[in-house]
Amino acid sequence: MPEKRDYYEVLGLQKNASEEDIKKAFRRLAKEYHPDVNQDNPGAEARFKEINEANDVLSDSQKRQRYDRYGHAGIDPSYGGGGFGGFGGFGGFSGGDGIDISDIFDSIFGGGMGGSRASQATGPRRGSDIAISLDISFMEACKGITHEIEINRAETCDNCNGNGAMPGTSPKTCSECGGQGKIRIQQRTILGSMSTTQTCSRCHGKGKTIETPCTTCNGAGRIQKRKKVSVGVPAGIDDGQTLSVRGEGNVGTNGGGKGDLNVRISVRKDPLFERRGFDIHCEIPVTYTQAALGAEIDVPTIDGNVKLTVPEGTQPDTVLRLKGKGVKRLQRDGRGDQLVKVSLEVPRNLSKQQKEYVKQLEGMFTEKNFDKRVKFSDRVKRFGEDLRKNFN
Repeated sequence: MPEKRDYYEVLGLQKNASEEDIKKAFRRLAKEYHPDVNQDNPGAEARFKEINEANDVLSDSQKRQRYDRYGHAGIDPSYGGGGFGGFGGFGGFSGGDGIDISDIFDSIFGGGMGGSRASQATGPRRGSDIAISLDISFMEACKGITHEIEINRAETCDNCNGNGAMPGTSPKTCSECGGQGKIRIQQRTILGSMSTTQTCSRCHGKGKTIETPCTTCNGAGRIQKRKKVSVGVPAGIDDGQTLSVRGEGNVGTNGGGKGDLNVRISVRKDPLFERRGFDIHCEIPVTYTQAALGAEIDVPTIDGNVKLTVPEGTQPDTVLRLKGKGVKRLQRDGRGDQLVKVSLEVPRNLSKQQKEYVKQLEGMFTEKNFDKRVKFSDRVKRFGEDLRKNFN
């Protein structure tokens, strides 16, 4: 058996890595080496499997504990042929070649180390999930849309109907293990006679052998196919959320069901709108006259333009609310609001005549027209009085 790399090395981690470190490393590497995005890289699939195997062990606290103590032999009974040394001082206690370590613990402690790999291999196994990303526009996220996407996934081989044998033939019950996928061995130890199991080397734990493999799938029972899948994106979906399309993942083995298709949504930014929760924010420029006298202006929304009343004397950066013009709430009735921030635009490039009119208008104003300026002048006056009183 080829030498396996250290699982921490596979994920690029130190041995003291936290659970969150393991999750982040796995997600990053799985995305980088996923076969669907590396079709031109023949080594990507093997690397992806190695990453999955490392994550399966290190993300499970019990498996990780055994791995940290005993290495690959602690979690893979078929790995290597060496003894199970260093076991708490039981001198002379060593496993035979390929002995299932978890069964030894089960014999001593009455279970608790997990089920047999072989029994899992012979039973139905659900297919793995497929993860992809889908890029949509801001309006598509608000309104909802159905996207048809193409994916590569494992399908049941049409030539052999998934049993891996050429048509006209069928898999045979393994003569070595009698279809159990494992072989039980009696071993004498310091504790007495112990019964241990190991994966059947003839059928590799499947319980069946194929004498004439299917030429289409090479006996695997599954082949990769390009498939079109319709994904219904609901109105109100947000950036970074994931949709799960049940039963559209890889087909299982031994009659197991299909996995799911997990679609991570990425929403493109919009030039007009910004989403915050279920509310939509936008900024609308208004003129000096509209802000001073009040006006009715057209405001864009995801439903089209609507009329919005700007009250007389509206100040810069005032936020006006359009009820129910936001994003639909997922799995609930109702929508958020649209919040419109008023941006006052001061006129530029005035002509000589226009400047004269502005000066004339300015001269007509009194303090009652400028509440903020009056309050600011009062604060400046008090500040000056305090300065003279305390520092002169």
